[in-house]
Amino acid sequence: MEIDWLPLRQSYIVITIEKILTALQQVQEPDLGKDLVTLNMVQDIQVSGTQVSFTIVLTTPACPMKDMMRMACENAIRLLVSKEAVVTVNFTAKTTSKRTDAGTILPNVKNIIAVFSGKGGVGKSTIAANLALALSQGGASVGLMDADIYGPSVPIMFGVRGERPLMEDVNGKGMILPLERFGIRLMSIGLLVDEKNAVVWRGPMASSAVKQFISDVKWGALDYLVIDMPPGTGDIHLTLLQTVPVTGAVIVTTPQDVALADAKKGIAMFGQAQLNVPLIGLVENMSYFTPAELPANRYYIFGKQGGRRLADEYDIPFLGEIPLVQSIREGADQGIPVMMNDEPVTKQAFSQFASLVIRNIAKRNANLTTEKIATIV
Repeated sequence: MEIDWLPLRQSYIVITIEKILTALQQVQEPDLGKDLVTLNMVQDIQVSGTQVSFTIVLTTPACPMKDMMRMACENAIRLLVSKEAVVTVNFTAKTTSKRTDAGTILPNVKNIIAVFSGKGGVGKSTIAANLALALSQGGASVGLMDADIYGPSVPIMFGVRGERPLMEDVNGKGMILPLERFGIRLMSIGLLVDEKNAVVWRGPMASSAVKQFISDVKWGALDYLVIDMPPGTGDIHLTLLQTVPVTGAVIVTTPQDVALADAKKGIAMFGQAQLNVPLIGLVENMSYFTPAELPANRYYIFGKQGGRRLADEYDIPFLGEIPLVQSIREGADQGIPVMMNDEPVTKQAFSQFASLVIRNIAKRNANLTTEKIATIV
């Protein structure tokens, strides 16, 4: 009796690397708007029978879209190649950078984020500290420079009061080694000067100290260096922004009109011809009060959505609302920032904020030339 093998031959599908690549051409990188293959993000494809594995090279280790990309890849291969495929998606990262001055200032730092507020008291240092921690928890290598010479907060917020950084000889030059805490590298004038003594320096002295944080600190290789800027506009801002190749700035405000008015001055400063620093976006701190015993309730003590209106007015990205809750204050005072706690409301708010920051940076690095970035603001 003759056996008909045709049905078996028709049901057996050979999975090849070419078919895998064709399927992955249907999967877009969410932020960059192009498919993974065109962006050269797919590497090391391995096929053994129905077993398929490959690696996606992300634009940052802290990419918040990993799970979505994994699911999209698995669905594309099972739909377009074989429903029997067993797909393993691995991830690695190569943080993007648009720096054109590598080898000069901070040569091993890929992206530099300036966190700025037009006035004091809006929680700029809290935003900077928890942004740095959120990026680090996402897998990125991160440093935090406290450039607020007259009011350094990092030693208290990270529980390193009284500690002093070490020195190391590098090619005949003494370099300061940043302290490490919670996985990030820290430097602050508060680590070099007794906190009981006021820093009474004229502008040139303060600016010189900030320059030393750039040239005399061994930051090493970093995906992101977050700079906690002093409030307002002045000598230190000009020195720092004209010295350091800043990737972009995050503006911090609260909803009330007096804070928004000062934030406008900061936006104008970053757009001046001699600076031309692009704005990553604006974040609204102390947006609403949520009591611990009533987590679903929101009380808009300082006004409502002032930051969002300001972002819309200047056509800059709005990065989110950070609530006013007791745990943020307690964490800062205890030297354990809220990102190191398990408090869900604030941790989620900071995580979403950090996600938007790195996504906006990745889009700028991928899509914009240096000239286009310089004219955005």
